[in-house]
Amino acid sequence: MKKYLLLVTLVFTVSFSFAQDAKKLLNEVSAKVKSYDNIYIDFKWNLSNEKENVNQETRGDVTISGDKYILNMLGTTRIFDGSKMYTIVPEDEEVTISKYDPQDDKEITPSKLLTFYEKGYNYKMDIVQNVKGRKIQYVKLTPIDSKAEIKDILLGIDVQTKHIYRLIQTDDNGTKYTLTVNSFKTNEPLSKTLFTFDQAKYEREGYYINKLN
Repeated sequence: MKKYLLLVTLVFTVSFSFAQDAKKLLNEVSAKVKSYDNIYIDFKWNLSNEKENVNQETRGDVTISGDKYILNMLGTTRIFDGSKMYTIVPEDEEVTISKYDPQDDKEITPSKLLTFYEKGYNYKMDIVQNVKGRKIQYVKLTPIDSKAEIKDILLGIDVQTKHIYRLIQTDDNGTKYTLTVNSFKTNEPLSKTLFTFDQAKYEREGYYINKLN
């Protein structure tokens, strides 16, 4: 009985220690991210589901400044100016404008990409990888909400720079989303109008403007 209690105590102690280490590392990442005026990320994105025989891969880039961002991916540009979302689809010559409600947003949006883990997750240290001489420490995040569609998230962090290198999200249905950072730049000179949507310009070009609310 004493050996059993000792084993249980040891397991809980190690688990708590791993959680504390994970929390410390994530706090360092968060502090580093918040110290930048802006961030530019070029990334590779993959969606896969073995059961459905689905495997899609593309690349994209995003510029983030505070809550604002501009995302280019899958032939679409999405601009968020802090209050409204503008989704521009050149192939359809259409722009969709919608107001942003943070209460309705459960996705990991670009502006939350580097800090989303601060609320709603339990976390612990996972594996360590060596990627071209860089030490990548993974932290496993599990939603506190048992009804969440997300099964878990693996967050790969460059131990030296405290930048996120890879995010692997696995949903309950087996779908896996992997985002790998190709380049990470900070405090770049940005145009004052970068996050401003020029509606008149798109109207002149014949785009259909779809206002949702």
